Amino acid sequence: MRLGLFLISPQWPGRSHGEALAETVRLAALADRLGLDDVWLAEHHFVSYGVCPSATTLAGHLLGTTARIGVGTAVSVLPVTHPVALAEQAAMLDQLAPGRFTLGVGRGGPWRELVVQGGGTRRFADGLAEELDALLGAWRAPTVAGPGPVLAFPEVAVVPRPATPGGPPVRVAATTDATVDLAADRDLPLLLGMHADDAERGGMVRRWDDRAGRAGEHVGVGIAHVADTRAAARRAVREALPTWLGPGLAGHVRADGAPRALRDPVAYTDLLCSLHPVGTVDDVAEHLARTAAATGLRHLALMVQTTGDPARTTGTVEALASLRERISGL
Repeated sequence: MRLGLFLISPQWPGRSHGEALAETVRLAALADRLGLDDVWLAEHHFVSYGVCPSATTLAGHLLGTTARIGVGTAVSVLPVTHPVALAEQAAMLDQLAPGRFTLGVGRGGPWRELVVQGGGTRRFADGLAEELDALLGAWRAPTVAGPGPVLAFPEVAVVPRPATPGGPPVRVAATTDATVDLAADRDLPLLLGMHADDAERGGMVRRWDDRAGRAGEHVGVGIAHVADTRAAARRAVREALPTWLGPGLAGHVRADGAPRALRDPVAYTDLLCSLHPVGTVDDVAEHLARTAAATGLRHLALMVQTTGDPARTTGTVEALASLRERISGL
């Protein structure tokens, strides 16, 4: 099993944007030093939930300040950038750090960035197939064009070309069978989020593998927190996480201006604690083994900033690193 960190760059109450980003950089360096496999960077716009608006920009910084660790985006939001522009950025990172960058992409949510700086709600609803084809086409042929109907653009040559033949690895965030099928048809493994349980994630993995005719190198995202007892771990997360989740989730505004029901941050925290490894080191090891058996996932990226306390976060990262030999055979 490969094990990495999922870094959202959350703005905890009382912290500045700079402090949130500095903590992401610190954790990436710590993971690099401790031998974890990779870090995955989230992208958000206009909300304190995460203060990184460009996962590729932050990835470039981390690739330049770490020595060996893989860096991925989870995700770069396709409808708020042109896929050819994203292909250029990813190709440049692949040239600068060959073999270390993975591009995770997804549709994101129906939020106002679609109309402020993106391709609009039609791209969000209907553009994923064309976006993926344009992204891959920019790397796999000398030129690429967008025939439409959603994404039309003239033929261009993408510069620079990627160092990796065919481009760096790509992962596609999926929450529906339709997206799983789009990804499988293009032989692009999945990024599976923290909101689904192991049964749902296992079903999507099996669907992709059956359709693609092979076992994919999928990545599952979750949370993790380690303490001396399971009760202490869950209590720490339950007390702290809603203070970030509440204002962070409330900041999302729909592109169409329609009202939306807000998720209860305490109930959501309880759900995450039930779905993911929160407990002692042994609890975490056992949970990871159960997830691997139930889902077929052999690559996990865990969000460790669950309490807003850098010392506790460091302890969890160190605990995860200590488990690498125990879980290597999963």
